[in-house]
Amino acid sequence: MTSTTHPPTDPAPTVPRTVPGHPATGPEPTGHRVGGAAPGGGLVVGFDLDMTLIDSRPGIRACYDALAEETGVAIDSELVVSRLGPPLTEELAHWFPAERVPAVADRYRGMYPRWAIEPTGEMRGAGAALDAVRAAGGRTLVVTAKWEPNAVLHLRHLGIEADAVVGNLWAEGKAAALRTHGATVYVGDHVGDVRGARAAGAVSVAVATGPCSAEELRAAGADVVLADLTGFPGWLAAHAARG
Repeated sequence: MTSTTHPPTDPAPTVPRTVPGHPATGPEPTGHRVGGAAPGGGLVVGFDLDMTLIDSRPGIRACYDALAEETGVAIDSELVVSRLGPPLTEELAHWFPAERVPAVADRYRGMYPRWAIEPTGEMRGAGAALDAVRAAGGRTLVVTAKWEPNAVLHLRHLGIEADAVVGNLWAEGKAAALRTHGATVYVGDHVGDVRGARAAGAVSVAVATGPCSAEELRAAGADVVLADLTGFPGWLAAHAARG
């Protein structure tokens, strides 16, 4: 664990803890608009967030280090960021007893805007990938396991525009949002993303930029595996040409 010299108390949050209509707990969110065009028919491509569109490892590492200092619990933040993908509560269960996980998860989400947004960068090819969808007349959708308000903060901070953002969904659970928004392609870096795409009947495009190797992604059933998002515009053009 890397110790931090910053005080453990947070300043006022930069955004409300909830996006209107999307509480931290409760019914599954239906999606938050972040720029882009209005919903409609035609091509819809979904994207995962962490390690697909954004490299959130520096920010998540900083947030876990701050959480460790505040709680007095030793957390190996390097190990944490080596296996990003599954929901926050699954990761916290490695470090805290089950009865503490819900409260610690709430605390982590509240700390997140302070610690994790600024250090996070855009993955190579992310902007061009979304632009390629728009150039093809399509719409973009982000479906992530991350708490939705924090996902929106990342996109706004980096100037990444998506037509809709749906958070709090993992693996096969992502299929509901993909179907609701009519996504026929889903792009992600984790075998859980492959499972979500397959459950939705969408084409699974995997990028080997996260914790899962190209071999693992293929074995999980990905329809295509790319080294990173720089290969996505060319693939999309060929996919569209095939109808």
